[in-house]
Amino acid sequence: MSNLAVPLSPVYINSPEKLARGAAEWAAAPALAIDTESNSLHSYSERTALIQISTRQRDYLVDPLALTDLSLLAPPLADPAIEKVFHAAENDILGLKRDFGFQVYNVFDTMWASRILGIPRIGLADLLREHFGVTADKRMQRYDWNTRPLDPAALTYAVEDTHYLLALRDILYDQLVAADRWEEARQEFERLGRVTPTLRTFDSEGFWRVKGVYDIQPRERAILRELYRFRDDQARENDRPPFKVLADSLLIELSKAQPRTVDELRRSQILTPYLLRRFGRGIVEAVRAGLEAPIPQRPRDHDRPDDVILERFETLRAWRKSTGAARGVDPDVVLSNAALWTLARQAPQTPEALAALDVMSEYKLGVYGQGILALLGGNGTTDKSKAKADAR
Repeated sequence: MSNLAVPLSPVYINSPEKLARGAAEWAAAPALAIDTESNSLHSYSERTALIQISTRQRDYLVDPLALTDLSLLAPPLADPAIEKVFHAAENDILGLKRDFGFQVYNVFDTMWASRILGIPRIGLADLLREHFGVTADKRMQRYDWNTRPLDPAALTYAVEDTHYLLALRDILYDQLVAADRWEEARQEFERLGRVTPTLRTFDSEGFWRVKGVYDIQPRERAILRELYRFRDDQARENDRPPFKVLADSLLIELSKAQPRTVDELRRSQILTPYLLRRFGRGIVEAVRAGLEAPIPQRPRDHDRPDDVILERFETLRAWRKSTGAARGVDPDVVLSNAALWTLARQAPQTPEALAALDVMSEYKLGVYGQGILALLGGNGTTDKSKAKADAR
């Protein structure tokens, strides 16, 4: 049974009384479809701005901006008897843990189910269109979810993300069982429930990741570093994402132009009049600081692997590519890049050592473990003949 016959008229929860009624219904449901919307495109620090929940009978929109206490949502999320269905669960679960301290057990992820099945188009919009004839409103993809009241089109967009999710779960579950891939999926879902958020901190050396940093002169890099720090200060102060304060391309242009006065900055015509009024004096001060600052030293990759590790990695990657192709899935469904690098660096020689690395689920250890150990055999170096045979 699904809620497909239920009209798209969600219960909007913005008071403790409504939350209590909703929580009572969620606690009695065998499965909940869940999604979240965050303000990451419009605020300096990402925070959950809306929580969508659907049962097989009803849809709900929970407003975290209107509620100071969401603790009633914790029990159903943590209840292992209630299945929680997401699409691309990781970011949602990370946000729920980061912002509210929730734990989420018994996860089903329709995106990962689709990937494990080798479905080529795994976006939720694609899956909803294919199975239910629903066309999502793309205008809402960059919507500011801090807006109150929410636009009616945004409400429809939000509720569609969970309204069909339980029915989609049923379809994909049947396909996983029929393809004998349910156990693989189940263990992947368990991993998703264990993800933990990390606190975002500003990296003052992050300017090395700005596109074009290696195309400018050393002194210009010193200016870029100061502008990068200035931009983050302004973004934090105004609660805006840094890219919405000054684009990376503008930082590069300003680093090259090196305006020492506001008049020079105005004549450069790099900034719009609004940006000039808002940030002109601060930009000039950052440029001056950069002109006096030490030249940044290009970061060295102290973790650059040696040739033996690189050879192991390339052999494992070739095996992964051929294995994924044989299964009809993307290579990283077989194993992630992070797992390959750990395997290449550690070169486990026994099943016990391989399991101890904790980079593979029990299912994958059983399916791929012996083949991986064969690839890594021979005094810790790659056995090329075995690698080539396995890749074929």
